[in-house]
Amino acid sequence: MYKRRDVSEIDMSPSERPSLALLFRSFLRLGVTSFGGPAMIAYIRRMALEQKNWLDEETFRSGLALCQALPGATAMQVAAYVGLRTRGVAGAAVSYIGFGLPAFLIMMLLSALYVQTHNLPVAVSLFSGLQAIVIAIVANAAISFGRTYFKLWRDLVVAILAAVAFIFGVSPILVILFAALIGVMIYSDQLIQTNPTVLIGTPRTGKPLVFILVAVTLGFILLFVLQRTVFDLASLMFRIDLFAFGGGLASLPLMLHEVVEVRSWMDYQTFMNGIALGQITPGPIVITATFVGYMRYGPIGGIMATLGIFLPSFLMVIGTVPYYDRLRGSALFNRAVNGIFCSFAGLLASVAYHFASNMTWNLPHFTLAMVALVALLFQVDILWIVLIGAIISAFVL
Repeated sequence: MYKRRDVSEIDMSPSERPSLALLFRSFLRLGVTSFGGPAMIAYIRRMALEQKNWLDEETFRSGLALCQALPGATAMQVAAYVGLRTRGVAGAAVSYIGFGLPAFLIMMLLSALYVQTHNLPVAVSLFSGLQAIVIAIVANAAISFGRTYFKLWRDLVVAILAAVAFIFGVSPILVILFAALIGVMIYSDQLIQTNPTVLIGTPRTGKPLVFILVAVTLGFILLFVLQRTVFDLASLMFRIDLFAFGGGLASLPLMLHEVVEVRSWMDYQTFMNGIALGQITPGPIVITATFVGYMRYGPIGGIMATLGIFLPSFLMVIGTVPYYDRLRGSALFNRAVNGIFCSFAGLLASVAYHFASNMTWNLPHFTLAMVALVALLFQVDILWIVLIGAIISAFVL
């Protein structure tokens, strides 16, 4: 047995620990330039390890592995993890908020501009081209998932089954649960680390977590009483994030199914426009939820959808870090996650299919999509692809 030590007992003395204000400013600065989604993890590591010396390499890598295994936006969760390790739950909160705030504010502004301008001819041309690029982005995400998680033929089978199920209208959440069950059954030969490294300085999060859960529950009850429609929006986004294994892009099949196909809150083209706006803002692609909320209920909808989509990720980080040693040593957990990750390659491929089948194609749009896909496969920065594509769309298409 080993003895856990409180966060105050880590090698960093109290005088060396960053203040909450410094954590907020540091992650706010990163958040302003956090284009590229998961690529920002490298910049978080550089700041936390090399520039600030807040964490050591082993602690950071373990946190990254945990965040990749949990549903939600990975880069956002890594920001919360760094704050949690350095200043406990309060540090996690200010780091998480600081990192995500720029994306939220920019998306709110872009959503307001979209409402006023999306019918203008230049805007119609711009978004028609961006929709072709969005299809390339989602297709590239499916390929990336496959490259990362397909090791054996059975991985591909899980992905194909997931894609077929989603194309034929099965709820993505049911697909994910089924994939987890398949993973438990077919990955019985997966090797599990039985003696994981024990990290010191594990923060105690039990009481703060209970307090936050009570506050969130009361908030949802109050919203249910005062504004049932906005409650439905916020609770939907909350549920989507709970099942978004594999990072922010994994939320797209869930959001598409619920927002477009089940509730008909918007059509495919408008949803794709929201994804395109999400790509030109810093932060994770799940910021598309802000666009959905704004389009549905205005500013209050944008705020509540954002809270709904980001709260589960934060709660899972602070709730699981103290028990991570046990979690990463669980055979059942690892097998289930394997199945889920493989299913998301199929789900993303089916999203690309849905988007492509609902778009009017011509030679310029097809060429733009193919060029964007090739550029993504060669790892050209997605921000440049979207910006150059926007210029071509506005003035050429």
